[in-house]
Amino acid sequence: QIMQVTKKETYTILGDEEDGLKEFASFLNFIVPKAYAKDNLIIDILKYEDVDLPALLNFLKPSNTQRGGGKSFVLVNNHINPDIVPEEIMVVPTIQEAIDVIELEEIQRDLGF
Repeated sequence: QIMQVTKKETYTILGDEEDGLKEFASFLNFIVPKAYAKDNLIIDILKYEDVDLPALLNFLKPSNTQRGGGKSFVLVNNHINPDIVPEEIMVVPTIQEAIDVIELEEIQRDLGF
């Protein structure tokens, strides 16, 4: 699996460079606990225009893993209908909004929420 990685001070952006949303989610299940457990993650899936609920649910496990470890996991896609997103998964339409979410979640964690 080829993945684009952009590491910043407070977060890491992971982007799919291949063409399979389910395969990318499966790869994240494998790689996130090994290589990115200490990172706040932004998952760039902007290139996908037909993300449905079953596709989203493929990201539930890596999302729960990161959140369980006290880190953020934010999917970025501007084609997803917000009404279908389960509350366990955070989806925002832009990278900037994902960065804002992570900053807010970091503050909440620092304050003990």
